[in-house]
Amino acid sequence: MKKPLLIEIGVEELPAIPFLKELPNITTKWLSILEKNGLKSDFDFFYTPRRLVFWHREFPLKQEDSFVEFFGAPIDIAYKDSKPTPAALGFAKKCGVTLEELSSTKKGSKEVLYYKKEQKGLDSKSLLSNMILELLQTLNFGKSMRWGNYDYTFIRPIRWLGCMLDNQIVPMNVYGVDSSNISYGHRTISYEPFEYSSSGDYFCKLDKAGVILYPHERKSHILKQFKEIETINFLTIDLDEELLAEVVAITEYPNALLGSFDEKFLKLPQEVIIASMKEHQRYFPVFKDGVLVNKFIVVSNAKSDNFEKIIAGNEKVLKARLSDGLFFYENDLKNGLNNEGLKNVTFIHDGGSIYDKVVREASIGEYLHQKYQASHDVKDSSLLEKTIMMSKSDLLSDMVYEFTELQGIMGYYYATAAKEDESLALALKEQYLPSGEDSELPSNDFSAIVSMSSKIDSILMLFSLGKIPTGTKDPFALRRAVISIIKIVLDRGFSFDIERDLKKLSASYKDFDFLILENFFIERFVQYFNVNPSVIHSVLKSGERDIVEISKKIEALNIIVSRKDFREVSSTFKRVANIVKDVKGKLTIDPTLFSEDAEKALFEAFMEVDKKSFDSYLEKLESLFALKPSIDRFFDEVMVNVEDISVKNNRKNLIATIYNAFREIAEIKEVTV
Repeated sequence: MKKPLLIEIGVEELPAIPFLKELPNITTKWLSILEKNGLKSDFDFFYTPRRLVFWHREFPLKQEDSFVEFFGAPIDIAYKDSKPTPAALGFAKKCGVTLEELSSTKKGSKEVLYYKKEQKGLDSKSLLSNMILELLQTLNFGKSMRWGNYDYTFIRPIRWLGCMLDNQIVPMNVYGVDSSNISYGHRTISYEPFEYSSSGDYFCKLDKAGVILYPHERKSHILKQFKEIETINFLTIDLDEELLAEVVAITEYPNALLGSFDEKFLKLPQEVIIASMKEHQRYFPVFKDGVLVNKFIVVSNAKSDNFEKIIAGNEKVLKARLSDGLFFYENDLKNGLNNEGLKNVTFIHDGGSIYDKVVREASIGEYLHQKYQASHDVKDSSLLEKTIMMSKSDLLSDMVYEFTELQGIMGYYYATAAKEDESLALALKEQYLPSGEDSELPSNDFSAIVSMSSKIDSILMLFSLGKIPTGTKDPFALRRAVISIIKIVLDRGFSFDIERDLKKLSASYKDFDFLILENFFIERFVQYFNVNPSVIHSVLKSGERDIVEISKKIEALNIIVSRKDFREVSSTFKRVANIVKDVKGKLTIDPTLFSEDAEKALFEAFMEVDKKSFDSYLEKLESLFALKPSIDRFFDEVMVNVEDISVKNNRKNLIATIYNAFREIAEIKEVTV
């Protein structure tokens, strides 16, 4: 039999960001607990900043009955001369029965003692307390806290607990709180609790108490209000989905309100204004015709008929923030960009100062400049050096000290105000790109080199200091740095060899095992390219280490491998690989030693392919795979391992030469489908 189950865990206001990080795991963990206790059932999970709610429309009243099987010693050990041995007696005692109640069964090839016992399912009520306790203990929000005299820890103090199965309270005490049928509504309506007699009564009364329990309804409510504000005021609200999720998590009855600030603050870079709004106040910036205006949206958690005081209070708070920002900005403009102070800022222990870092970056930048100047627009070397040496100067500014997320961006504004070269200013702004999975990339070759130089130095320095990511730990985001380099190189078409180029650059750093770094890059290829991993490994087996060429080869081979007939086609070439696996040294083919039509035909077909020039790896692969009929005929009609050593080696060399043509692109035998 099944009945409705309602669980409400009442807490003090949950901090949005740590809660949202754990949010995807909450339902998974509860489901795991249900399964472990034999009470799996469908449920919904709802939340507000003051409550976590699990709602089962149909929850089992008890576990299903089950059977437990016990297997004992083999019969020939359990009984000697028809008398029970200690093995049999011990097994009966373990099962809690007499010898007569035991039976036997086949296990493998032997007859063993056996006992099957029915196990009655437990009532759900007797299990729920420990299940809820386990859930609370497994939820991980980062930091936890204690309250009162309790030793319990949770993200915020638990103030009430509701657990109602059908219309009955399930008695329990969890984290010092007794279960009841009492809950609380929105604080602006009442601080007094309300009682509910059933789950249906709970939902009805909670709604009347000013709480929108369902997160998707709160989100829809906010978006509807946004649309009304935009339509009435001819404005566009910057809809940041992450910020919207935070606002949904911190409100029980959201109300979107339009506030404003003094136009004088618009002289600030818009990134400063937006950061002041989003990061510190959870306000949404507002635009008109694509231009930031002196308006903002605050989503209030209050229920009121008059929001004037709430708007005024938020305007006052934002004014203070923007006043500080304006002071910092004007002060930074007076001071200008200067990197001398970076000598006093440590990059990392044993890794020198930030100034030392930009000196190393400048050296890397010069290497890349020399490599790309003939084929890419990288401007002159002196401008590149100046740019890199100035790149971290804004870390010393008041603005970046207050808003660390604006590093690079403020450098751009300060360099522009100082009338520095446009390429220099833009490179300062783009040096940290890409900053995320869907982030933009540096917009030109010059900025790309500045960005790469910084990332390459961080990787080489940290590897030389032994600070290599392990498992899931990557405190210096080196995996992301490698992915960023791959993205930049492919976007700009830079020739960058992870073996040759990185080895040359690493010579300026303390010695470390370079193979570890090379493998670290290779692991990122598997992460970056969304293809069959064996395709990537087969390309890397060819010895290719240039990122652009690796990408081209992977793309070409993946097209071939994705075709329906690849398994059949590849079998021929894997046979070729097995035959020539021991063929070493320089391969010479003597056509005068051919005696069979099939080997002559194969040689001629291959020579036609070999003398062609191809526009892409795909064209070359298709031409090589087109040799399959000739190779199959060769295997059908030609004996390779003949007694004449010259003929035998000549035939092996022919096959090996064909396979080596594949090897220039990929080790085909490594591909699995």
